[in-house]
Amino acid sequence: MSDTPDQSHDQPGDAAADERVIKKYPNRRLYDTKTSTYITLAEVKQLVIDGEAVAVRDAKTGDDLTRSILLQIILDEEAGGAPMFSEAALANIIRFYGHAMQGYMGAYLEKNVQMFTEFQARLAEQAQGLSPEKWAQFMQINSPLMKTWMGSYAEQSQNAFAQMGEQMQRQTDQMLEAFGLKKR
Repeated sequence: MSDTPDQSHDQPGDAAADERVIKKYPNRRLYDTKTSTYITLAEVKQLVIDGEAVAVRDAKTGDDLTRSILLQIILDEEAGGAPMFSEAALANIIRFYGHAMQGYMGAYLEKNVQMFTEFQARLAEQAQGLSPEKWAQFMQINSPLMKTWMGSYAEQSQNAFAQMGEQMQRQTDQMLEAFGLKKR
């Protein structure tokens, strides 16, 4: 089979028509089917930053490689000198793999990242028009306004965790009832 991209594009009306399809070839090159050009991992990163829905497919098999490419971008960023995750945070995440709580941990992290993204958008909206000096003051963690914003975020996070716990308790109760077991 050839290592040259085919010219097939997702048609309007396809289920995934809103996704930007990137094909990954055996030579590790990435091909953007929207622009009909080869792109770099850095360009895929920029698409994600810009809010594009990206789907990476193996050009030969059609397998979905999106997660592995996104993880590669994170790995590159983490190795780039300004890591977001501490070793302790990464170790704790690893400990959840294979654990009964793995699915809940993923959902919890996803919900918290979404809440933080919304928090960041509100923060940026409130800070529009600030001078660089005022922005620097605004962003200082010791500022009363920042403490208020972070307190609000922490409260939302705590509420999300509590809701998740309640949902888990309901599911546990339902499972015990289904097996004819009663809670003590």
